[in-house]
Amino acid sequence: MSREKETEGQEEREDLRITDDDLYEQWVLVGNCGDNLIVSSNRLPLRKKRFAEASQRANPNWADGFSSTEGRRGGSASPGVEPQDADYSFVPSLSDELEVLIVARVPRAEYWKFYLLNKRFLSLLKSGELFKIRREIGFREPSVFMLASGDSSWWAFDRHFQTRRKLPELPSDPCFKLGDKESLCAGTHLIVSGNEIEGGVIWRYELETNNWFKGPSMRRPRCLFASATCGTFAFVAGGHGMDGSGVLNSAERYNPETKSWDSLPGMRQRRKLCSGCYMDNKFYVIGGRNEKDKPLTCGEAYDEYAGTWYHIPDILKDFPAETGKSPPLIAVVNNELYSLETSSNELRVYLKDSNSWKNLGLVPVRADFNRGWGIAFKSLGNELLVIGASSTSSHESMAIYTCCPSSDAGELQWRLLECGKRPLSHFIHNCSVMVA
Repeated sequence: MSREKETEGQEEREDLRITDDDLYEQWVLVGNCGDNLIVSSNRLPLRKKRFAEASQRANPNWADGFSSTEGRRGGSASPGVEPQDADYSFVPSLSDELEVLIVARVPRAEYWKFYLLNKRFLSLLKSGELFKIRREIGFREPSVFMLASGDSSWWAFDRHFQTRRKLPELPSDPCFKLGDKESLCAGTHLIVSGNEIEGGVIWRYELETNNWFKGPSMRRPRCLFASATCGTFAFVAGGHGMDGSGVLNSAERYNPETKSWDSLPGMRQRRKLCSGCYMDNKFYVIGGRNEKDKPLTCGEAYDEYAGTWYHIPDILKDFPAETGKSPPLIAVVNNELYSLETSSNELRVYLKDSNSWKNLGLVPVRADFNRGWGIAFKSLGNELLVIGASSTSSHESMAIYTCCPSSDAGELQWRLLECGKRPLSHFIHNCSVMVA
Protein backbone atom coordinates (compact mmCIF):
# COMPACT_ATOMS: atom_id res chain seq x y z
CA MET A 1 0.00 0.00 0.00
CA SER A 2 1.36 3.42 -0.90
CA ARG A 3 1.89 6.05 1.76
CA GLU A 4 -0.81 8.18 0.12
CA LYS A 5 -3.31 5.34 0.28
CA GLU A 6 -2.37 4.55 3.89
CA THR A 7 -2.95 8.16 4.92
CA GLU A 8 -6.28 8.20 3.12
CA GLY A 9 -7.34 5.03 4.95
CA GLN A 10 -6.53 6.64 8.32
CA GLU A 11 -8.68 9.64 7.45
CA GLU A 12 -11.55 7.34 6.54
CA ARG A 13 -11.32 5.51 9.87
CA GLU A 14 -11.33 8.82 11.74
CA ASP A 15 -14.50 9.87 9.90
CA LEU A 16 -16.16 6.65 11.03
CA ARG A 17 -15.54 7.33 14.74
CA ILE A 18 -18.97 8.46 15.87
CA THR A 19 -19.24 8.18 19.62
CA ASP A 20 -22.12 8.59 22.08
CA ASP A 21 -20.85 12.10 22.84
CA ASP A 22 -21.01 12.97 19.13
CA LEU A 23 -24.60 11.77 18.95
CA TYR A 24 -25.54 13.62 22.14
CA GLU A 25 -24.12 16.85 20.75
CA GLN A 26 -26.14 16.46 17.55
CA TRP A 27 -29.51 15.94 19.20
CA VAL A 28 -31.33 18.14 21.67
CA LEU A 29 -33.93 16.44 23.82
CA VAL A 30 -37.09 18.45 24.17
CA GLY A 31 -38.79 17.74 27.47
CA ASN A 32 -42.42 18.50 26.65
CA CYS A 33 -43.02 19.07 22.97
CA GLY A 34 -45.75 16.64 21.99
CA ASP A 35 -44.92 14.66 18.87
CA ASN A 36 -41.88 16.78 18.04
CA LEU A 37 -39.57 14.78 20.24
CA ILE A 38 -36.24 15.69 18.68
CA VAL A 39 -34.67 18.82 17.29
CA SER A 40 -31.56 18.18 15.24
CA SER A 41 -28.68 20.60 14.99
CA ASN A 42 -27.38 21.94 11.71
CA ARG A 43 -24.26 19.79 11.97
CA LEU A 44 -25.98 16.44 11.80
CA PRO A 45 -26.68 16.21 8.04
CA LEU A 46 -23.02 17.04 7.39
CA ARG A 47 -21.94 14.26 9.77
CA LYS A 48 -24.24 11.78 8.05
CA LYS A 49 -22.84 12.82 4.68
CA ARG A 50 -19.26 12.34 5.90
CA PHE A 51 -20.17 8.94 7.30
CA ALA A 52 -21.71 7.84 3.96
CA GLU A 53 -18.83 9.21 1.92
CA ALA A 54 -16.29 7.45 4.12
CA SER A 55 -18.22 4.19 3.81
CA GLN A 56 -18.33 4.46 0.02
CA ARG A 57 -14.61 5.20 -0.19
CA ALA A 58 -13.89 2.17 2.02
CA ASN A 59 -16.08 -0.06 -0.18
CA PRO A 60 -17.01 1.26 -3.66
CA ASN A 61 -19.68 -1.46 -3.99
CA TRP A 62 -21.48 -0.22 -0.85
CA ALA A 63 -25.03 0.92 -1.50
CA ASP A 64 -27.69 1.97 1.01
CA GLY A 65 -25.59 0.61 3.88
CA PHE A 66 -25.22 -2.91 2.48
CA SER A 67 -22.69 -4.31 0.00
CA SER A 68 -24.08 -5.19 -3.41
CA THR A 69 -21.85 -8.28 -3.44
CA GLU A 70 -22.99 -9.54 -0.04
CA GLY A 71 -26.54 -10.64 0.75
CA ARG A 72 -28.02 -9.29 3.98
CA ARG A 73 -28.18 -12.84 5.28
CA GLY A 74 -24.41 -13.03 5.14
CA GLY A 75 -24.09 -15.17 1.98
CA SER A 76 -23.08 -14.21 -1.56
CA ALA A 77 -25.71 -12.64 -3.75
CA SER A 78 -26.00 -13.36 -7.43
CA PRO A 79 -25.57 -10.43 -9.83
CA GLY A 80 -28.87 -8.69 -10.39
CA VAL A 81 -30.52 -10.26 -7.33
CA GLU A 82 -31.96 -7.69 -4.92
CA PRO A 83 -30.61 -8.17 -1.35
CA GLN A 84 -33.20 -9.25 1.22
CA ASP A 85 -33.84 -8.09 4.79
CA ALA A 86 -32.57 -10.38 7.52
CA ASP A 87 -35.15 -12.69 9.04
CA TYR A 88 -35.20 -12.37 12.85
CA SER A 89 -38.59 -14.02 13.34
CA PHE A 90 -36.96 -17.02 15.02
CA VAL A 91 -35.59 -14.77 17.83
CA PRO A 92 -37.99 -14.87 20.80
CA SER A 93 -39.20 -11.45 21.97
CA LEU A 94 -38.97 -10.26 25.55
CA SER A 95 -42.04 -9.74 27.67
CA ASP A 96 -42.91 -6.15 28.56
CA GLU A 97 -42.23 -6.86 32.24
CA LEU A 98 -38.76 -8.27 31.60
CA GLU A 99 -37.98 -5.48 29.18
CA VAL A 100 -38.81 -2.85 31.80
CA LEU A 101 -36.72 -4.63 34.46
CA ILE A 102 -33.74 -4.60 32.11
CA VAL A 103 -34.18 -0.91 31.29
CA ALA A 104 -34.50 -0.10 35.01
CA ARG A 105 -30.95 -1.38 35.53
CA VAL A 106 -29.47 0.83 32.83
CA PRO A 107 -27.49 3.82 34.24
CA ARG A 108 -29.57 7.00 34.15
CA ALA A 109 -26.85 8.78 32.19
CA GLU A 110 -27.87 6.59 29.24
CA TYR A 111 -31.60 7.33 29.43
CA TRP A 112 -31.46 10.08 26.81
CA LYS A 113 -30.90 7.32 24.23
CA PHE A 114 -34.27 5.79 25.12
CA TYR A 115 -35.91 9.14 24.43
CA LEU A 116 -34.65 8.72 20.88
CA LEU A 117 -35.80 5.11 20.53
CA ASN A 118 -39.57 5.34 20.29
CA LYS A 119 -42.64 6.87 21.91
CA ARG A 120 -43.24 3.83 24.10
CA PHE A 121 -39.97 4.29 25.95
CA LEU A 122 -40.51 8.05 26.05
CA SER A 123 -43.89 7.49 27.71
CA LEU A 124 -42.34 4.99 30.14
CA LEU A 125 -39.71 7.50 31.25
CA LYS A 126 -42.17 10.37 31.62
CA SER A 127 -44.66 8.30 33.63
CA GLY A 128 -42.25 7.86 36.54
CA GLU A 129 -42.98 4.11 36.75
CA LEU A 130 -39.39 3.28 35.83
CA PHE A 131 -38.07 5.14 38.87
CA LYS A 132 -40.56 3.37 41.14
CA ILE A 133 -39.29 0.03 39.84
CA ARG A 134 -35.69 1.13 40.45
CA ARG A 135 -36.59 1.85 44.09
CA GLU A 136 -38.34 -1.51 44.48
CA ILE A 137 -35.36 -3.50 43.16
CA GLY A 138 -32.88 -1.38 45.09
CA PHE A 139 -31.15 0.03 42.01
CA ARG A 140 -30.63 3.75 42.53
CA GLU A 141 -27.90 6.20 41.60
CA PRO A 142 -26.97 9.60 43.00
CA SER A 143 -26.85 12.66 40.75
CA VAL A 144 -25.49 16.07 41.69
CA PHE A 145 -27.46 19.20 40.75
CA MET A 146 -25.60 22.52 40.89
CA LEU A 147 -26.04 26.21 40.23
CA ALA A 148 -22.70 28.05 40.15
CA SER A 149 -21.86 31.74 40.24
CA GLY A 150 -21.99 33.41 36.84
CA ASP A 151 -24.26 30.72 35.37
CA SER A 152 -28.00 31.14 34.90
CA SER A 153 -28.65 27.45 34.31
CA TRP A 154 -28.64 24.43 36.58
CA TRP A 155 -26.37 21.51 35.71
CA ALA A 156 -26.80 17.81 36.49
CA PHE A 157 -23.74 15.55 36.95
CA ASP A 158 -23.45 11.81 37.42
CA ARG A 159 -21.79 10.69 40.66
CA HIS A 160 -18.35 10.39 39.01
CA PHE A 161 -18.69 13.75 37.23
CA GLN A 162 -17.94 12.05 33.91
CA THR A 163 -21.13 13.28 32.24
CA ARG A 164 -23.13 16.43 32.70
CA ARG A 165 -26.14 18.08 31.13
CA LYS A 166 -27.75 21.47 31.33
CA LEU A 167 -31.30 21.57 32.70
CA PRO A 168 -34.00 23.53 30.86
CA GLU A 169 -34.08 27.22 31.67
CA LEU A 170 -36.00 27.89 34.90
CA PRO A 171 -38.98 30.09 33.82
CA SER A 172 -38.97 32.42 36.83
CA ASP A 173 -38.86 36.21 36.98
CA PRO A 174 -35.57 38.18 37.26
CA CYS A 175 -36.03 38.64 41.01
CA PHE A 176 -35.90 34.88 41.56
CA LYS A 177 -32.99 34.34 39.18
CA LEU A 178 -30.82 37.02 40.75
CA GLY A 179 -31.79 36.46 44.39
CA ASP A 180 -30.65 33.96 47.00
CA LYS A 181 -32.09 30.47 46.66
CA GLU A 182 -32.10 27.23 48.63
CA SER A 183 -32.44 23.75 47.21
CA LEU A 184 -33.17 20.18 48.28
CA CYS A 185 -34.15 16.90 46.63
CA ALA A 186 -37.05 14.54 47.30
CA GLY A 187 -37.41 11.43 45.17
CA THR A 188 -37.10 12.59 41.56
CA HIS A 189 -37.92 16.23 42.40
CA LEU A 190 -35.39 19.05 42.75
CA ILE A 191 -36.98 21.74 44.95
CA VAL A 192 -35.68 25.32 44.65
CA SER A 193 -37.01 27.96 47.04
CA GLY A 194 -36.60 31.71 46.61
CA ASN A 195 -38.31 35.06 46.15
CA GLU A 196 -40.17 36.41 43.14
CA ILE A 197 -41.57 39.92 42.82
CA GLU A 198 -44.90 38.76 44.27
CA GLY A 199 -43.28 36.96 47.21
CA GLY A 200 -41.85 33.61 48.20
CA VAL A 201 -42.15 30.79 45.69
CA ILE A 202 -40.98 27.24 45.04
CA TRP A 203 -40.00 25.83 41.68
CA ARG A 204 -39.59 22.09 41.24
CA TYR A 205 -37.73 20.20 38.54
CA GLU A 206 -39.12 16.76 37.71
CA LEU A 207 -36.56 14.27 36.44
CA GLU A 208 -39.17 12.20 34.59
CA THR A 209 -40.37 15.01 32.33
CA ASN A 210 -37.19 17.13 32.30
CA ASN A 211 -39.32 20.20 33.08
CA TRP A 212 -39.77 22.91 35.71
CA PHE A 213 -43.10 23.49 37.48
CA LYS A 214 -44.16 26.13 39.99
CA GLY A 215 -45.17 25.01 43.46
CA PRO A 216 -46.32 23.69 45.75
CA SER A 217 -45.53 26.36 48.31
CA MET A 218 -44.62 25.43 51.88
CA ARG A 219 -47.30 25.90 54.49
CA ARG A 220 -45.00 28.49 56.05
CA PRO A 221 -42.83 29.97 53.25
CA ARG A 222 -39.33 30.49 54.62
CA CYS A 223 -35.68 31.08 53.83
CA LEU A 224 -32.42 30.28 55.69
CA PHE A 225 -33.92 26.97 56.84
CA ALA A 226 -32.51 23.51 57.58
CA SER A 227 -33.32 20.64 55.24
CA ALA A 228 -32.64 16.92 54.84
CA THR A 229 -33.75 14.02 52.67
CA CYS A 230 -34.80 10.52 53.69
CA GLY A 231 -35.85 8.14 50.93
CA THR A 232 -38.37 9.99 48.79
CA PHE A 233 -39.29 12.51 51.49
CA ALA A 234 -37.70 15.86 52.27
CA PHE A 235 -37.79 17.70 55.60
CA VAL A 236 -37.44 21.42 56.38
CA ALA A 237 -37.39 23.24 59.71
CA GLY A 238 -36.74 26.69 61.12
CA GLY A 239 -35.63 29.59 58.98
CA HIS A 240 -36.96 33.10 58.58
CA GLY A 241 -40.58 33.59 57.53
CA MET A 242 -41.00 35.25 54.14
CA ASP A 243 -44.22 36.84 55.38
CA GLY A 244 -42.35 38.91 57.96
CA SER A 245 -43.17 36.54 60.83
CA GLY A 246 -39.54 36.43 61.99
CA VAL A 247 -37.52 33.40 63.01
CA LEU A 248 -39.51 30.15 62.88
CA ASN A 249 -39.58 26.90 64.82
CA SER A 250 -42.09 25.18 62.51
CA ALA A 251 -41.22 22.10 60.44
CA GLU A 252 -42.67 20.43 57.34
CA ARG A 253 -42.28 17.31 55.21
CA TYR A 254 -42.56 17.20 51.40
CA ASN A 255 -44.11 14.21 49.64
CA PRO A 256 -43.25 14.02 45.91
CA GLU A 257 -45.99 11.45 45.27
CA THR A 258 -48.74 13.87 46.31
CA LYS A 259 -46.70 17.02 45.57
CA SER A 260 -47.70 18.48 48.92
CA TRP A 261 -46.26 19.66 52.25
CA ASP A 262 -47.37 18.24 55.60
CA SER A 263 -46.91 20.08 58.89
CA LEU A 264 -44.76 18.49 61.61
CA PRO A 265 -44.58 19.35 65.32
CA GLY A 266 -42.62 22.53 66.00
CA MET A 267 -39.06 22.54 67.32
CA ARG A 268 -38.32 23.59 70.87
CA GLN A 269 -36.09 26.44 69.70
CA ARG A 270 -36.66 29.05 67.01
CA ARG A 271 -33.64 29.16 64.71
CA LYS A 272 -32.47 30.40 61.30
CA LEU A 273 -29.22 29.83 59.35
CA CYS A 274 -29.29 26.28 60.68
CA SER A 275 -28.39 23.01 58.95
CA GLY A 276 -30.16 19.67 58.69
CA CYS A 277 -29.33 16.00 58.14
CA TYR A 278 -30.95 12.59 58.54
CA MET A 279 -29.23 10.11 60.85
CA ASP A 280 -30.33 7.26 63.16
CA ASN A 281 -33.83 7.48 61.62
CA LYS A 282 -34.17 11.04 62.86
CA PHE A 283 -34.21 14.50 61.28
CA TYR A 284 -31.45 16.57 62.92
CA VAL A 285 -31.38 20.37 62.98
CA ILE A 286 -28.09 21.85 64.17
CA GLY A 287 -26.81 25.31 65.06
CA GLY A 288 -28.07 28.55 63.60
CA ARG A 289 -29.18 31.76 65.29
CA ASN A 290 -32.19 32.52 67.45
CA GLU A 291 -34.74 35.34 67.22
CA LYS A 292 -32.24 37.67 68.95
CA ASP A 293 -29.58 36.79 66.35
CA LYS A 294 -27.50 34.99 68.98
CA PRO A 295 -25.55 31.90 67.85
CA LEU A 296 -26.88 28.52 68.96
CA THR A 297 -24.58 25.63 69.85
CA CYS A 298 -27.42 23.20 70.52
CA GLY A 299 -29.31 20.95 68.16
CA GLU A 300 -32.56 19.03 67.97
CA ALA A 301 -33.60 15.68 66.51
CA TYR A 302 -37.11 14.80 65.33
CA ASP A 303 -38.28 11.21 65.80
CA GLU A 304 -41.04 10.52 63.26
CA TYR A 305 -42.33 7.45 65.08
CA ALA A 306 -42.63 9.24 68.42
CA GLY A 307 -43.61 12.57 66.84
CA THR A 308 -41.26 14.37 69.23
CA TRP A 309 -38.21 16.63 69.10
CA TYR A 310 -35.26 15.77 71.35
CA HIS A 311 -32.82 18.40 72.58
CA ILE A 312 -29.07 17.95 71.94
CA PRO A 313 -27.07 20.35 74.13
CA ASP A 314 -23.74 21.86 73.05
CA ILE A 315 -23.29 19.80 69.89
CA LEU A 316 -21.37 22.73 68.35
CA LYS A 317 -19.68 24.02 71.51
CA ASP A 318 -16.18 23.55 69.99
CA PHE A 319 -17.03 25.43 66.78
CA PRO A 320 -16.25 29.17 66.64
CA ALA A 321 -19.28 31.44 66.25
CA GLU A 322 -18.67 34.24 63.76
CA THR A 323 -20.97 36.90 62.37
CA GLY A 324 -21.64 36.45 58.66
CA LYS A 325 -20.63 32.82 58.70
CA SER A 326 -22.50 30.26 56.59
CA PRO A 327 -24.77 27.67 58.21
CA PRO A 328 -22.81 24.63 59.48
CA LEU A 329 -21.45 22.48 56.63
CA ILE A 330 -22.54 18.96 57.59
CA ALA A 331 -23.09 15.63 55.82
CA VAL A 332 -23.92 12.06 56.88
CA VAL A 333 -22.03 9.07 55.41
CA ASN A 334 -22.70 5.53 56.65
CA ASN A 335 -24.80 6.99 59.48
CA GLU A 336 -21.88 9.07 60.78
CA LEU A 337 -22.02 12.87 60.93
CA TYR A 338 -19.17 14.91 59.43
CA SER A 339 -18.61 18.65 59.47
CA LEU A 340 -16.31 21.00 57.57
CA GLU A 341 -15.16 23.70 59.98
CA THR A 342 -15.03 26.81 57.81
CA SER A 343 -12.46 28.92 59.66
CA SER A 344 -9.79 26.19 59.81
CA ASN A 345 -10.73 24.02 56.77
CA GLU A 346 -10.75 20.98 59.07
CA LEU A 347 -12.90 17.90 58.58
CA ARG A 348 -14.42 16.59 61.80
CA VAL A 349 -16.50 13.56 62.71
CA TYR A 350 -19.12 13.56 65.46
CA LEU A 351 -18.66 11.05 68.28
CA LYS A 352 -22.19 10.30 69.46
CA ASP A 353 -21.28 8.64 72.77
CA SER A 354 -19.29 11.62 74.05
CA ASN A 355 -21.14 14.41 72.19
CA SER A 356 -17.78 15.64 70.86
CA TRP A 357 -15.89 15.96 67.58
CA LYS A 358 -12.70 14.33 66.28
CA ASN A 359 -10.40 16.12 63.85
CA LEU A 360 -9.65 14.13 60.67
CA GLY A 361 -7.33 16.62 58.98
CA LEU A 362 -7.59 19.35 56.36
CA VAL A 363 -9.83 19.28 53.31
CA PRO A 364 -8.34 20.23 49.91
CA VAL A 365 -10.60 23.27 49.35
CA ARG A 366 -10.56 26.75 50.89
CA ALA A 367 -13.76 26.98 52.91
CA ASP A 368 -12.30 29.98 54.74
CA PHE A 369 -12.30 32.14 51.60
CA ASN A 370 -15.89 33.29 52.12
CA ARG A 371 -16.61 31.97 55.63
CA GLY A 372 -18.17 28.82 54.23
CA TRP A 373 -20.37 30.45 51.60
CA GLY A 374 -19.99 29.03 48.09
CA ILE A 375 -18.80 25.59 49.29
CA ALA A 376 -20.69 22.38 48.49
CA PHE A 377 -20.27 19.74 51.21
CA LYS A 378 -22.49 16.70 50.63
CA SER A 379 -22.79 12.96 51.11
CA LEU A 380 -22.53 11.00 47.86
CA GLY A 381 -23.35 7.38 48.58
CA ASN A 382 -20.55 6.10 50.81
CA GLU A 383 -18.34 9.09 50.04
CA LEU A 384 -18.00 12.70 51.08
CA LEU A 385 -18.18 15.28 48.29
CA VAL A 386 -16.64 18.73 48.60
CA ILE A 387 -16.60 21.37 45.85
CA GLY A 388 -15.00 24.80 45.98
CA ALA A 389 -11.77 26.66 45.38
CA SER A 390 -8.78 24.32 45.50
CA SER A 391 -6.23 24.88 48.26
CA THR A 392 -3.43 23.84 45.89
CA SER A 393 -4.34 25.88 42.79
CA SER A 394 -4.94 29.53 41.95
CA HIS A 395 -7.47 28.77 39.20
CA GLU A 396 -10.93 30.31 39.51
CA SER A 397 -12.70 27.14 38.36
CA MET A 398 -14.25 24.67 40.75
CA ALA A 399 -12.31 21.75 42.22
CA ILE A 400 -14.19 18.53 43.01
CA TYR A 401 -12.94 16.06 45.61
CA THR A 402 -14.34 12.88 47.15
CA CYS A 403 -13.14 10.55 49.88
CA CYS A 404 -14.38 7.51 51.83
CA PRO A 405 -14.35 8.79 55.42
CA SER A 406 -14.17 6.85 58.65
CA SER A 407 -14.01 7.90 62.27
CA ASP A 408 -11.12 5.45 62.71
CA ALA A 409 -9.15 6.63 59.69
CA GLY A 410 -5.74 8.24 59.97
CA GLU A 411 -5.03 10.46 56.99
CA LEU A 412 -7.93 10.60 54.53
CA GLN A 413 -7.25 10.02 50.84
CA TRP A 414 -8.98 12.72 48.81
CA ARG A 415 -9.54 12.00 45.12
CA LEU A 416 -9.63 14.87 42.62
CA LEU A 417 -12.31 14.41 39.94
CA GLU A 418 -12.18 15.79 36.43
CA CYS A 419 -15.06 18.12 35.63
CA GLY A 420 -14.81 18.52 31.85
CA LYS A 421 -13.22 21.04 29.55
CA ARG A 422 -15.48 23.88 30.74
CA PRO A 423 -15.61 23.71 34.55
CA LEU A 424 -18.01 25.92 36.46
CA SER A 425 -17.09 28.68 38.86
CA HIS A 426 -15.65 27.59 42.21
CA PHE A 427 -18.38 29.57 44.04
CA ILE A 428 -21.39 27.24 44.25
CA HIS A 429 -24.71 28.95 44.97
CA ASN A 430 -26.74 25.73 45.32
CA CYS A 431 -25.94 22.03 45.35
CA SER A 432 -28.24 19.06 45.98
CA VAL A 433 -27.86 15.30 45.60
CA MET A 434 -30.70 13.27 44.13
CA VAL A 435 -30.82 9.49 44.57
CA ALA A 436 -33.16 7.85 42.04
